[in-house]
Amino acid sequence: MTSTGIRLHAPTPGWSIAADVVVVGSGVAGLTAALRCEAAGLTTVVVTKARLDDGSTRWAQGGIAAALGEGDTPEQHLDDTLVAGAGLCDEDAVRILVTEGPDAVRRLIATGAHFDESEEGGLELTREGGHHRRRIAHAGGDATGAEISRALVEAVRARGMRTIENALVLDLLTDADGRTAGVTLHVMGEGQHDGVGAVHAPAVVLATGGMGQVFSATTNPSVSTGDGVALALRAGAEVSDLEFVQFHPTVLFLGADAEGQQPLVSEAVRGEGAHLVDADGVRFMVGQHELAELAPRDIVAKGIMRRMQEQDVEHMFLDARHFGATMWEHRFPTILAACRAHGIDPVTEPVPVAPAAHYASGGVRTDSRGRTTVPGLYACGEVACTGVHGANRLASNSLLEGLVYAERIVTDIVASRAGDAFHARVPAPVAHPERPAHPLLAAEARFAIQRVMTDGAGVLRSAGSLEKAADQLQRLHSEARDALEENGKTAEPGVDTWEATNLLCVARVLVAAARQREETRGCHWREDHADRDDANWRRHIVVRLNPDRTLAVHTTDTADFPPTRQHHQEQ
Repeated sequence: MTSTGIRLHAPTPGWSIAADVVVVGSGVAGLTAALRCEAAGLTTVVVTKARLDDGSTRWAQGGIAAALGEGDTPEQHLDDTLVAGAGLCDEDAVRILVTEGPDAVRRLIATGAHFDESEEGGLELTREGGHHRRRIAHAGGDATGAEISRALVEAVRARGMRTIENALVLDLLTDADGRTAGVTLHVMGEGQHDGVGAVHAPAVVLATGGMGQVFSATTNPSVSTGDGVALALRAGAEVSDLEFVQFHPTVLFLGADAEGQQPLVSEAVRGEGAHLVDADGVRFMVGQHELAELAPRDIVAKGIMRRMQEQDVEHMFLDARHFGATMWEHRFPTILAACRAHGIDPVTEPVPVAPAAHYASGGVRTDSRGRTTVPGLYACGEVACTGVHGANRLASNSLLEGLVYAERIVTDIVASRAGDAFHARVPAPVAHPERPAHPLLAAEARFAIQRVMTDGAGVLRSAGSLEKAADQLQRLHSEARDALEENGKTAEPGVDTWEATNLLCVARVLVAAARQREETRGCHWREDHADRDDANWRRHIVVRLNPDRTLAVHTTDTADFPPTRQHHQEQ
């Protein structure tokens, strides 16, 4: 796979440093990869868009799923994951996750993460949607992500690892042979360097998180603008299954016009016995699925949306008044505080909830060792598509996937460098193009993209809504392209314009894949194709970016998760 030659319009790097590995992102996946690389003796640089602890991991409430409880087995965890994935999980990838997961969690604990314990001294486990066992380990009641982030950040700082904070990664550097040679990045006014620079390295690990900000309302932080997926596409990598965006069923409803990051009401609240009800107090999920409120997330989100449509209302309610004040304060202090901050007291009243964009099940296509279709470029965590999640991620599998596949990436990097001239090789990247190859959008385009995506490619999709979305996105793309080609003009380079341009890139891919998949499966819901169609659509949609900035979209022949080209070359 060769690079597209497309890069964001940005100043030529004014400084550079060298490393064995550069890890982009500081969530559970990125910091786990960085710590393991450092332990293996590799010079590692961590680049993160905000502060080390400001990624999506810190917002994870529910916990981390693994077969750690008495009577539970990896095989049962595998079965639940495959069911949630609606026929599109790669079973080998899931088996890796569930078998290597328990020990990965134990290593996380050894790193310093403290999980809630039962009175007997073992891990206190709970249930979430789609799980038939109590296998969700949690910390601080509902602050699991914050505790994991704390432990990993402390470990990174204790080891004195080199980090570049407040830095937006721009593009992948490649050498004359098309191999990874590092990244360009922009430090946003703080930190050790200023302006645009480069980290030269023969291995790059993308752990940049999700792209929830492509929608108006999301549980994702403001930094989740799809930068990793957009970078990978410009570098020539393939992405897969991007149409499968999971909308979390129970996000605190702050009004129909609310935009940006919205407070999550964890699935664990339902796992502990909360009920979904309408304004009349009717439990509408009962009878729709054997697990009722604890059905997989796509089913619960659809159940809520159907009831909202039937009653012509904007939200449903989550009723956990029967928990009482003590349980709310002990088990869900973060959620309790967030609700009260918005004038809602879950102890005495039902909580208004509605679905919002939450997690990208698809992403940069990798193999079982985290390798993308670009040599030397790896991906793990939400930015990656390993085949684990299929059409719908099982609750609390995301933190586990970040752990397991980050470790597998490091194993591959170490193994592939053993005995070669890895440490002596200083990558020689192809020169930065003088003329901007990719026009930048104005910063305000971000909000236009979000409105287009929410209206046309949200929870409910149809041929009409997706066609309208595609046309509106194409208009934004064409206007920026024409301005560049006709008079050489483009928006001023900067964080806001780079983010808007990345959002448009991933939005176009998502809509293209959603238009292609003419069925309803997992968290992809087509009103005009209401049924799952295994005969025609139990397969994956793969997209790459052409050098002329058009999209190449193709569908795999089977449901098997396709190997990366690197894998082919080695056989």
